[in-house]
Amino acid sequence: MQIILLERVPQLGQMGEIVNVKPGYARNFLIPQGKALRATKAAIADFEKRRAQLEARNLERKEEAQKLAARVDGQSVTILRQASETSHLYGSVNARDIAAAFTEAGISLDRQQVRLPEPIKTLGLHKVTVALHPEVEVTVTVNVARSQEEADIQAGVVQPMSEEEQEPSIEEQIDAAL
Repeated sequence: MQIILLERVPQLGQMGEIVNVKPGYARNFLIPQGKALRATKAAIADFEKRRAQLEARNLERKEEAQKLAARVDGQSVTILRQASETSHLYGSVNARDIAAAFTEAGISLDRQQVRLPEPIKTLGLHKVTVALHPEVEVTVTVNVARSQEEADIQAGVVQPMSEEEQEPSIEEQIDAAL
């Protein structure tokens, strides 16, 4: 099926290009999302009339995304989850969790903007790509930890305590009292 792209689509083409795609991809994703039109003679003529308007709107959205990218690029967010002793999460962290964490931090992101190839299933610092516009992408850090103290240690904000600095366990306190 031939379509006209109304905006840049990664791995497909630039705005205004006429490309061949599978019918299901066009009918179920590109056309309903407003990213493409069916390439008929009437649609091509209509697109050429609206081309300047579409390019101006795209440029405006790109500039807004670049302003937001300056604020978001390199930012970090902490997500607390339960995990086993081997650092595997009981569950996972997905794009919705990351978008919600950034929204709580004051940066409004949609889950579709978070590019996560597969859910995060281990503790630690993870680099995640956020697409603010088809042409503007930034990298953020997601810190997955069991507690806020562990997150601070992973991020390098706090040094881990040595054996002598740690408080004695309850068993040690009982043994010392006897």
